[in-house]
Amino acid sequence: MATVDSINFTNNEAALKQVRENDRGTGAQEAVKINFNEIEHKVATSKSKASLIRKSTGGWKFASLLLANQALATLAFFGVGVNLVLFLTRVLDQENADAANSVSKWTGTVYLCSLVGAFLSDSYWGRYLTCTIFQLIFVLGLALLSLSSWLFLFHPSGCGDGETMCMPESSVGVVIFYLSIYLVAFGYGGYQPTIATFGSDQFDEANPEERASKAVFFCYFYFALNVGSLFSNTILVYYEDTGKWTLGFVVSLGSAVIALLSFLLGTPRYRYIKPCGNPLPRVAQVFVAAARKWNIVPANSGDLYEVEGPESAIKGSRKIYHSDEIEFLDKAATITEDDLSGPKNPWRLCTVTQVEEAKCVLKMLPIWLCTIIYSVVFTQMASLFVEQGDVMKSNFGDFHLPAASMSAFDICSVLICTGIYRQLLVPLSRKINGNPKGLSELKRMGIGLIIGMLSMIAAGVTEIARLKHVQPHEKISTLSIFWQIPQYVLVGASEVFMYVGQLEFFNGQAPDGIKSFGSSLCMASISLGNYVSSMLVYMVMGITAKGKSPGWIPDDLNTGHMDRFYFLIAALTAFDFVIYVFCAKWYKGIDFEVTKMEIQIMENQEDVGIGRV
Repeated sequence: MATVDSINFTNNEAALKQVRENDRGTGAQEAVKINFNEIEHKVATSKSKASLIRKSTGGWKFASLLLANQALATLAFFGVGVNLVLFLTRVLDQENADAANSVSKWTGTVYLCSLVGAFLSDSYWGRYLTCTIFQLIFVLGLALLSLSSWLFLFHPSGCGDGETMCMPESSVGVVIFYLSIYLVAFGYGGYQPTIATFGSDQFDEANPEERASKAVFFCYFYFALNVGSLFSNTILVYYEDTGKWTLGFVVSLGSAVIALLSFLLGTPRYRYIKPCGNPLPRVAQVFVAAARKWNIVPANSGDLYEVEGPESAIKGSRKIYHSDEIEFLDKAATITEDDLSGPKNPWRLCTVTQVEEAKCVLKMLPIWLCTIIYSVVFTQMASLFVEQGDVMKSNFGDFHLPAASMSAFDICSVLICTGIYRQLLVPLSRKINGNPKGLSELKRMGIGLIIGMLSMIAAGVTEIARLKHVQPHEKISTLSIFWQIPQYVLVGASEVFMYVGQLEFFNGQAPDGIKSFGSSLCMASISLGNYVSSMLVYMVMGITAKGKSPGWIPDDLNTGHMDRFYFLIAALTAFDFVIYVFCAKWYKGIDFEVTKMEIQIMENQEDVGIGRV
């Protein structure tokens, strides 16, 4: 509704400008004055109506509901995921390397499902319906997980606490367990990029104040995510570590139900953006049309094909200005004699906006690929960091600190670094470089890569120290688990720069027709990072575990060299950073035509004044 009103308002402003030009060049002063008054009245009415709609829908009031939903859903998800590697080793009796790989595959599936949710959101269902359906799947998965753990998995009673091993009575329970956790993965992953985009939809880019709030929203979105996971990584982890796994799963289920209800609460007052149709045929048409015109020379930017009027040929999408990169695709918008003589064929002639949409996807891919290695760093917190902490001194008197709860330091680091970044670094860098955002998204992502590399070095140093404090015939090292704090803190600091920067970058640079796809690229990066991590573990163990050598990551970590694996990841991250710098320098951002129109409208409003004769 707000979008339609803004278009009408733009058209009225254009008509108002045309009337004034006619006023200067003709003598029909009285007729022009009457027409002038009518149009000015329409402009004032349109602006008033748009203002009323904006005040009653969207904004921070309803974006806050989505932030609460994100916090509660994350609490539920990490109630399952953060301790999953220990569940697999203690309850299902998997070895360390197998459990780490299982978690990596599961986590990868979670974020790979984000591409499915983003596609359905952008193409057919819209953001709201996509969020609702995938949250229902998420709740169903948690319900099955709670049921399977209660009925089938914990035999004898009290097992799974690290001392008593479990012996599930039925393979049916194991099957239901795997079905349930992959339903959790599908549900949570499917709606995550869409909820981020839906939250940003609650702010109107045509309003300067709301445009600034939209940029801040992604920072608070990641903040809410970490607030939710803080409870899971402290309280729930403690109960699960003592064998009360079913209680942890039931609490996660309750949190997911409350999250769904809080989301539905804002239904009447959310701002909705209609889906723009399937983007796959649009992108394919550009490549096919360019290939069919292989032998022609692309026309100058002013001669390329584009539809008339303020709206693009893509339903619900703004026009995009022509860019000079990937000039080969400009052939798709170059008008030939065959295009003029025959009926319009979208597989032969595409608009500039359609071509730029395809270009945008291609230009973002190198940046996205460079973030995958960082996600390999990030995924170690849910696997090897936990296994490392599980063989360090974690008993302090009668109190046992669960290894998975150390991720609370990562969360606290995110929360603290978010505040430092927003309150100190942004104002300081804004004064230095004049950028309203402080540091650009690409610079922040580069900083995140460097800090992530340092976290792997810290983890390797900790592992060297842990091995030095291993006593003969003892599984647990005498080195305190608190030696892990630096690596967790560094990962948390890197997240603030990398993942918040990714959310802003991919959402902001994606064309209107694929906004959710842009947000899903961040999660798809995490997905592939998990798969790459799993592949690295297999490769390293295949190479190092030969003959009598147990390999770098054996079942008994005291006989291995996990520190070398950490240093390998650090070296890969350093190499990835060099490639990233070249890609970031090459990248040029998207330029929406409507943005410049909105600026002109605001200037006209200041010069003319609404309601003045």
